[in-house]
Amino acid sequence: MQNVAPTAATRNPVEDTGQMRPLFGNPAEQPPRPRRPAGPDFVAIQRSEEFTTLRGRFRRFVFPMSLAFVLWYLAYVLLAAYAHGFMSIKLVGEVNVGMVLGILQFVSTAVITALYLRFARRRIDPEVDEVRRQAGVQ
Repeated sequence: MQNVAPTAATRNPVEDTGQMRPLFGNPAEQPPRPRRPAGPDFVAIQRSEEFTTLRGRFRRFVFPMSLAFVLWYLAYVLLAAYAHGFMSIKLVGEVNVGMVLGILQFVSTAVITALYLRFARRRIDPEVDEVRRQAGVQ
């Protein structure tokens, strides 16, 4: 087939990659869409001193806590993979070190969650409310 640009007679509407035509009515006859009211200036909020302080406070809690948990989990996995003798030491009856450390994984998750909730309630949420108030968002 030749490399020829399609004409109006040969153009297939299914293959047309141009702008989609309106399904109903003439686009010139349709009423203009109402403009949405301008929202908060998110760039100004992000650059504000209050938001920067809030973000720093959040990061100083979350990053070290996440790192500590990942290291604790990695230690558990490595012990389970390479320290069979240590992990199989019986503590009470059939309960061994591996089982206790495994259960402590769940306990540490609950403790970290409780610590974060307490931290957020005391240190993050009041600052978020202040940033929202200054931005005029509620």
